[in-house]
Amino acid sequence: MSEATPAVRTRGLHRHFGRIRAVDGVDLVVPAGSTFALIGPNGAGKTTTFGLICDWLRPTSGTVEVLGVPAGDIDRLRGRVLALPQDAVLPPRVPVIESLSFLARLQGIDSGRARSEAERVLEIVGLLDRAESRAGTLSHGMSKRVALAQALMGEPELVLLDEPTSGLDPRSAHAVRSLIAGLRGRATVVVSSHNLHELEELCDHAAILDHGKVVAAGSLDELTSANREMLVELANPEDEIEALLDRIRRLEAVLTAELLEERRIFVRFQLEPGGRPEVVVTRVLGELLAGGGLVGRVDRGKGLERKVLSL
Repeated sequence: MSEATPAVRTRGLHRHFGRIRAVDGVDLVVPAGSTFALIGPNGAGKTTTFGLICDWLRPTSGTVEVLGVPAGDIDRLRGRVLALPQDAVLPPRVPVIESLSFLARLQGIDSGRARSEAERVLEIVGLLDRAESRAGTLSHGMSKRVALAQALMGEPELVLLDEPTSGLDPRSAHAVRSLIAGLRGRATVVVSSHNLHELEELCDHAAILDHGKVVAAGSLDELTSANREMLVELANPEDEIEALLDRIRRLEAVLTAELLEERRIFVRFQLEPGGRPEVVVTRVLGELLAGGGLVGRVDRGKGLERKVLSL
């Protein structure tokens, strides 16, 4: 696959269940090497889209290409794509190591290396000491980490994860997020989740779905306006804030600066060609500090939650 070839591309994708249009004309491009979020409320079509990409479902119409080949071409995709369904479970009475070794063989790893590969991924998720345990004896958090181990076997080019931290306690969720972050630079990752703060931390691109349609897509910076807007929370009295606003408005890159409720300053700016938003943010904060501003918090852009709610 060339660098210009997307990891996933869908064109005119439809999937109907009777009269229900679960996916209704989705055109989606997942850039190779990205960590990509599929976002939307319940019923938006995320899980159905996920299933169509994985070829667990067949489209009513439209096409899905994965790594430049049709999604259903299993022979050309074997070992290159790994997926974790939301409720993935291993056979409860079978030792974990045996189940993972079997899955490794299904991915095209030869029988001589299958067990060592299963041990390798168990060590990555911190559960090598439970290799001989039956899957049914593991806690929910351990089961999620073992399931994630499946998606780490071999050297996949594309990893698809559906709600990977759903139902986990904070410590287990943090461990899973760290594992996903560790895939950056090694594989394209597609994550479907309701946890917007988690996705904002992990992902650099996203598509927002609603009623089976893509309502917004692009890089996280584009979607949240992180390259055009900032919000600064101040602790100064409001009469002081007006003077601080005047200082900010005189900056060359600033288009608008206004006071919102709760002593928050909203700043919209425009980058010079090739400019970096961090430079503008630093200049704005420099003016605030020089004028005696007491900065309590700084946010670039709307944030993913505000963007999704606005749509």
